[in-house]
Amino acid sequence: MAEIKIENLIFSYPLSEKKVLDNVTLSIASGEFVLLCGRSGCGKTTLLRQIKSEISPKGTKKGKVYVDGEDADKMTLRNSSQKIGFVMQNPDNQIVTDKVWHELAFGLENLGLDNEKIRLRVAEMASYFGISLWFEKNVNELSGGQKQLMNLASVMAMHPEVLILDEPTSQLDPISAENFLSTVDKINKELGVTVIITEHRLEEIFPCVDRVIAMEEGKIIADGTPAQIGNRFESLPEFLRLSAPTAMRIFNEVKSDGACPVTVREGRAWLKNQKIFTATDRIKDVVPENEVVLEAKEISFRYSKNSHDVLNNLSFRACKGELLAILGANGSGKSTLVKLLSAIARPYSGKIMINSKNLEKYKFTELYKNVSVLPQNVQALFTSKTVKSELAEVSTKDSDVKEIMKLLGLERLSESHPYDLSGGEQQRLALAKVLLKGTQIIIMDEPTKGMDAEFKSVLADIISKLKSEGRTIIIISHDIEFCAKYADRCAMLFDKTITSVTDRRSFFNENRFYTTAANRMSRGIIEGAITDEDVAICLKEN
Repeated sequence: MAEIKIENLIFSYPLSEKKVLDNVTLSIASGEFVLLCGRSGCGKTTLLRQIKSEISPKGTKKGKVYVDGEDADKMTLRNSSQKIGFVMQNPDNQIVTDKVWHELAFGLENLGLDNEKIRLRVAEMASYFGISLWFEKNVNELSGGQKQLMNLASVMAMHPEVLILDEPTSQLDPISAENFLSTVDKINKELGVTVIITEHRLEEIFPCVDRVIAMEEGKIIADGTPAQIGNRFESLPEFLRLSAPTAMRIFNEVKSDGACPVTVREGRAWLKNQKIFTATDRIKDVVPENEVVLEAKEISFRYSKNSHDVLNNLSFRACKGELLAILGANGSGKSTLVKLLSAIARPYSGKIMINSKNLEKYKFTELYKNVSVLPQNVQALFTSKTVKSELAEVSTKDSDVKEIMKLLGLERLSESHPYDLSGGEQQRLALAKVLLKGTQIIIMDEPTKGMDAEFKSVLADIISKLKSEGRTIIIISHDIEFCAKYADRCAMLFDKTITSVTDRRSFFNENRFYTTAANRMSRGIIEGAITDEDVAICLKEN
């Protein structure tokens, strides 16, 4: 398999003097599994794209990238396509055909392979990745998890020696993400493919990798095995400490001795040997019971008259001053629910009430003043050429625009084009536009997608302030850890309806798989704990 060498790499985007990559030197051995992590906008994606020249961004570049001793910039398109596979963050950005089977065959057809070889490779990939049951489907019928798995299979059909994945699980539900990463781990371990992956959610990927490389401001600031990273935890930058696996965070929070655990299993073994202080009363929550401001009453929806229901007889309530989190698997109908709540689509039966008034009776201008929506595809909100002008569209008050830019860390990006931002930065810009509207009800579809752990804490503070002002926040999310820490109530969307709505602690304690790493680590040892803070507080004396 391929070895990768990066020598003194410097890169700046056009019309900018800022070094996105600042003298990066790196060597990745053949067959190695490497995790690249860092804050949003630190240069991770830019670095990955330098390895595959056909998707490398335009700009000023110095230094060299070699793949198996060959200059990456001089590799032919055919050689690069065969040797280096790349899976993007947004699965839709990589799909080029209408059918699953054709997507698997597309790259092979472009290489000019004969039909017999194409059929053999496609059959093998469909079987290996468990795609056979939806092999004939249209790609627009697939869930996010299925699309990403299809993209991975399409890349692997080319028999690459290097597999590069740019935040591949950012839009996947927890179970789909775990299955996806397990498949990537299997590809590395069984096929010897060199794997480089960027991720913000490190819980599942950390135990799989050989090396962890952290970046900040275009530079490499940490490089070591997961165990080495854990043992120098205190010296790590804040963003890496916050995003580290739960067992590592808890171990270092209580200042324990010995080897730092990395996995949930290692964390359980360590926890069983610790003294547990009785503290169940210290980890109870009080869920506010305020007036209902939004209510869905037995709503059902389908996209066409002859299609199946996407949602059926779904009901729930959201109260003033609360954060309600709606969770569920990819394809369960969460984003469809957002469309209904924001009047983009209408249910064919049932009704949605906002402040005791039927949503269908709201005029657009009236609804716009009451409800704001952060969509899953945040680029749909962008219409201007700079970050500052995007925000000026919402508020004409320069002081408000400056304040929100400072709050969300967008000041240095004020003159940047929204499409030139990283995924996490685009998410923050879209959030800024939504917050500037100042509505009573805020609906967010995957608000933490692409965000680093540090900024999630900022988002939590913002939500806390909104709640104190009596605002109602509904989030559709795959981010279990965020929901467990900050939601007041959680709802599960399954089989076209809401099957459960309860306080966050009851919700995650009653689940065995769809729950947090802290809960899995402490179950049967510390009852009722769902966050790393819960576990840590029970290991400390009053």
